[in-house]
Amino acid sequence: MRTIEVIQAWGAILSGRSPSVSIEITRECPLRCAGCYAYEEGHAGGFNLRQLHDKKGDELVEGVLEIVNELRPLHLSIVGGDPLVRFRELDKLLPLLEQRGIHVQVVTSAFREIPQQWASINRLSLVVSIDGLQPEHDARRKPATYDRILANIRGHRITVHCTITGQMMRQAGYLESFLSFWAPRDEIKRIWMSMFTPQKGAVAPEILTADERERAVNELLGLRQVYEKLDMPEGLIREFLSPPSSPRECIFAQTTQTISADLKTRITPCQFGGEPDCSQCGCIASMGLAAVGHHSLALGITAGGVYRASTAFGRTLRKVRA
Repeated sequence: MRTIEVIQAWGAILSGRSPSVSIEITRECPLRCAGCYAYEEGHAGGFNLRQLHDKKGDELVEGVLEIVNELRPLHLSIVGGDPLVRFRELDKLLPLLEQRGIHVQVVTSAFREIPQQWASINRLSLVVSIDGLQPEHDARRKPATYDRILANIRGHRITVHCTITGQMMRQAGYLESFLSFWAPRDEIKRIWMSMFTPQKGAVAPEILTADERERAVNELLGLRQVYEKLDMPEGLIREFLSPPSSPRECIFAQTTQTISADLKTRITPCQFGGEPDCSQCGCIASMGLAAVGHHSLALGITAGGVYRASTAFGRTLRKVRA
């Protein structure tokens, strides 16, 4: 993050605003991935994503712009569902967001072709979710198969995001095989890896054991030295071994407002909704900001300490204004 962006984010926090907003722009998705948190019961205020009424056409475009005008985020993540279900609306919306100087991240499965005109939008980042090697990914995420992804990302520079699961860590060399396939491709700008985050009390094959999580961390620490596109600093990777203990301790959760597909329901306590098991959190954004928070500034002061003091000031200021 550039210095000017850090200053802008700090200014937003001091004024009582969240510098980051995430919007589930649609409840629709052609995929049916096991373990998808958006479709867990209780994800969105007691409902799952498919039970909400979403918006389409100009109503959706205008609704998102109303949120942006109200909350004034520096960074907007557009998620789903799958945002490419609403690609026509995004065609209208993305240039308007760029005019407002907002950095936008669209997270998709790339199940359909990404419009070529999006490649010219400077403040747009495209993140494509790819869950493992082709045999497992294609079975899990059909119709967003490897062949379709490779065809649909042509002409773009994308970020690959892979969620590490227990199944992957039970196969030797799996992470390196994944990186060796995607890293050499010209369309790939960077690669991020998260770890599967369960809800409290969940039992699923995707959940990593403590040993599997530690092995994943050690492998990533080695692989980042080999694959330059694995855009994960050492400090971030090590945070997976001791995630923030609760959403209140998570800088990402505290600096990001997540809004669901009806454009009014707030997702709490973080983007996962429901009751996420923070002891097994694998969110790369959470780990990245946790690493920043542990950074020592001077005289025993950490960036996280400055953030918490700034947040307290911002909340007080917001109450005074109210």
